[in-house]
Amino acid sequence: MTALNPVLDRLDKNLDQSLDRLFDLLKIKSISTDPAFSADCRKAAEWLVADLKSIGFDASVRDTPGHPMVVAHHDGPAGAPHVLFYGHYDVQPVDPLNLWHDDPFAPALKEIEPGRKVITGRGSSDDKGQLMTFVEACRAWKAEHGSLPCRITILFEGEEESGSPSLKPFLDANAKELKADFALVCDTGMWDRETPAISTALRGLVGEEVVIKAADRDLHSGEFGGAAANPIRILARILADIHDENSHVTIPGFYDGVEETPSQVLKSWEALGETAETFLGPIGLSVPSGEKGRSVLELVWARPTAEFNGINGGYTGKGFKTVIAAEASAKVSFRLVHKQDPNKIRAAFRKFVEDRLPADCSVEFHPHGGSPAIQLSYDSPFLTKAKNALSDEWPKPAVMIAMGGSIPIVGDFQNFLGMESLLVGYGLSDDRIHSPNEKYDLSSFHKGQRSWARILDALTR
Repeated sequence: MTALNPVLDRLDKNLDQSLDRLFDLLKIKSISTDPAFSADCRKAAEWLVADLKSIGFDASVRDTPGHPMVVAHHDGPAGAPHVLFYGHYDVQPVDPLNLWHDDPFAPALKEIEPGRKVITGRGSSDDKGQLMTFVEACRAWKAEHGSLPCRITILFEGEEESGSPSLKPFLDANAKELKADFALVCDTGMWDRETPAISTALRGLVGEEVVIKAADRDLHSGEFGGAAANPIRILARILADIHDENSHVTIPGFYDGVEETPSQVLKSWEALGETAETFLGPIGLSVPSGEKGRSVLELVWARPTAEFNGINGGYTGKGFKTVIAAEASAKVSFRLVHKQDPNKIRAAFRKFVEDRLPADCSVEFHPHGGSPAIQLSYDSPFLTKAKNALSDEWPKPAVMIAMGGSIPIVGDFQNFLGMESLLVGYGLSDDRIHSPNEKYDLSSFHKGQRSWARILDALTR
């Protein structure tokens, strides 16, 4: 009998007790963005510290200018890897409350269809249910063997849902303590209910707001139309110039650092069966708008983008007002891949705008964050071990996917601590995170515990 088998048996036998613990955590209203719930955020941090101490971790609440961090350490066998596990205990606001079927902070177990039970409540999937799968795996290992299979550091933050303002300074100040061989990040999901997934890539992000100014006031379009520069027209032309007829981005240097995805990876994505119709159909669309000749998964997982997120200028109220606006603005975001440099992309975009600006107009730029893309090595040893471990637990083999969005913490771990991250989570696309009636499948919670136990075992081999 391997060391793993009794741990899995214990997780099965103690599922009800693990649910009770999760429900206790879910009842705490740890809404980080609302100052009215600051005490609840601290209460959640203190609850986690007490729970980790009961397992044998050296755990503590660490104050920050915002909500506290939870840091915990547990020794492992000599020569075993050292992993840093990350999750967050804060949750999104629950508004609009009237759309919830039940009290968002009164968690319950419900059967939503024959044979499918879910855990309801705010934070059940994002991220309390997810982080507790790892804690429960550690609890079972410790109960069975009196020790853990590797050295583990845990970092739970309380501001992920409000921009993580305290995280970077905390990582910088505590880099020596938090540094590990690699990080485990649970704030991700599965491909479907039966297929676990490891996210191997995250797109980076550059946000810019551009404001073009012309006349010193709004002008009468009959009196000045045809003679005075119109910032809305200038802005529209510049934005239109960013893409060509094949949806390629025309900003010089934009594709510097962009690599082609390996053919074997593309084939594995094709095998997932996602098509333009299945991907776009549920949102009322059918034709991909990105670069021609690429699948929808490649477009959202492995290609860079330039998108316009908002445009403003002139009179936008009810009725009609014939003015030439004094200024017009747009919010533009760039999703980055591979080795694109956020600073170079920002500078190239600004030059692109400035080069197209009439002589008597001016422009202002306002940055809104920037982070590079994350790309794990496809042949990473710990990635292969985790993939095999997940495949042993779930009905279908684990798949390696990418994510179109950004998880800044992964970049922070890389930049501040020099660590790669293994992104494994058990959330599902219908978990309604950030929305009313959030849920987490019971199978995700139960098999998530077993999966982490398998991964911890595999990482030590």
